[in-house]
Amino acid sequence: MTRTLATAALLTPCLILAAQPAEATTHETTPVAANRAATIEPVAQGFINAVQVYPFADGAIYHVITAIERVTDIALQPGETLVAVASGDTVRWVIGDTTSGSGADKRTHVLIKPFSAGLSTNLVITTDRRSYHVALTATAKTAMAALSWTYPQDALIALKRAAAATEAVAPVAAGIEVEQLHFNYAVSGDRPVWRPFRAFDDGRQTFIEFPATLAVGEAPPIFLVDGKGDTQLVNYRVKGRFYVVDRIFDVAELRLGTKHQQIVRINRVAGGAPTRRGS
Repeated sequence: MTRTLATAALLTPCLILAAQPAEATTHETTPVAANRAATIEPVAQGFINAVQVYPFADGAIYHVITAIERVTDIALQPGETLVAVASGDTVRWVIGDTTSGSGADKRTHVLIKPFSAGLSTNLVITTDRRSYHVALTATAKTAMAALSWTYPQDALIALKRAAAATEAVAPVAAGIEVEQLHFNYAVSGDRPVWRPFRAFDDGRQTFIEFPATLAVGEAPPIFLVDGKGDTQLVNYRVKGRFYVVDRIFDVAELRLGTKHQQIVRINRVAGGAPTRRGS
């Protein structure tokens, strides 16, 4: 009789689950599948000496293997400031933090040690730069001594900044002698914050020099004006704070806005005295 009741009791939840819509079952299993897919396991080729080095990615879960009577060191990025550490189980795990180094090289270390084998929990580490999600498991003997991360996104940003800095100090054009430049251009019209300082050409290209604020504000397109007053949008390149137009023009206009349009006119003064600043 006991077995019959137990069997019936076991069958009852199954019948209830079977009667529920498929969406409910899918909803329950989705977090499990998502967490499993997002978990990054330690791999042999990821170790540098005894340190497992993970590539950091937002939303990833990093599996950390610990052991009783062993401390595992989670090292953050140098210069990164720890905000908080939260664990799903604070009773059976010892969790602390310390620092090493000083100045820009100062580094925070989160130290983990389980009380017994067979435990598992999660850890969320928040800093002034990012959040880390860690899955902890405890074994009887085997533990990861330490782990840290590489930061591909930071490396990409650093490369972009270095490229931008190199471009900023690069000459607007190479192989041009000062004697080849013609500054006989007059700048007139409205006086917006982006109004160019001057324009000049080397006989092939026209260069329009703007204030440095051009990089942080809205930039005006340039139109060529023919003898009849008709305008035509012209292609140009931006080199730092210069527009480079691959032709010589007599009249051009920089226009920005629709309802209250700002217009700056650039005229080439044929045979006139060189003009080095906008007037």
